[in-house]
Amino acid sequence: MNNPKILSWNVNGIRAMHKKGLLDWVNKTQPDILCLQETKAHEEQLPKELINIDGYHSYFCSGERKGYSGVAIYSKEKPQSIKKGFGIEKFDNEGRILIAEYTNFILLNIYYPNGKASPERFKYKMEFYEAFLNYLNNLKGKNTKIIICGDVNTAHKEIDLARPKENSNISGFLPEERSWIDKFLNNGYLDTFRMFNNEPGNYTWWDQVSRARERNVGWRIDYFFVSENFKDNIRNAFILSDVTGSDHCPIGLELVI
Repeated sequence: MNNPKILSWNVNGIRAMHKKGLLDWVNKTQPDILCLQETKAHEEQLPKELINIDGYHSYFCSGERKGYSGVAIYSKEKPQSIKKGFGIEKFDNEGRILIAEYTNFILLNIYYPNGKASPERFKYKMEFYEAFLNYLNNLKGKNTKIIICGDVNTAHKEIDLARPKENSNISGFLPEERSWIDKFLNNGYLDTFRMFNNEPGNYTWWDQVSRARERNVGWRIDYFFVSENFKDNIRNAFILSDVTGSDHCPIGLELVI
């Protein structure tokens, strides 16, 4: 792939998004790789046109529970390998992880758990974070260039959400979650969006019930991270906040290879 463009989007239901024009959007934007999260479908539940998008190889990972979680990758170039999960059953059985190996990098498309539902789910989320970082650091030991994208379900800093003080006791902006992102970045990874944009008001998720998007009262919880050894290959990172259809918007990364 020469100078690929990678897009990532939590679609909050791939079948619902299909009815809202997902294929038209893909054909218009023509990403080299498209990573989707929260597909909420098993592959056998999808219409053929979603499995076989013209010009793309498609890969799906779904959880045991139907209508829940799920990730997908559409790629113009066939990856050298595709792996589902970290090899840890309690995380892999929710269908949150797709790992694609290419010639120049390894791409991890991940839908990280939400910790709001209960103390048990918060514990699960933090354990997932640790398992992810352990997996990554084993990969990085091979001097591999790594890209991570997806819905991380945590806003890192106060600049990353519209109302930090009001949400300081809410999962998604708790000190433990934020400090984990610090720890993760300190392990040798970069938040690509902040390489190009240090302005407030840039969000990727808005609460639909309160119509927060109209007022841009949002959170930046979707990210592209890269290993530090890939820094010079990043041409641009951006948020497509004008693209609607989900409670999240797509984000993008442009590479120089």
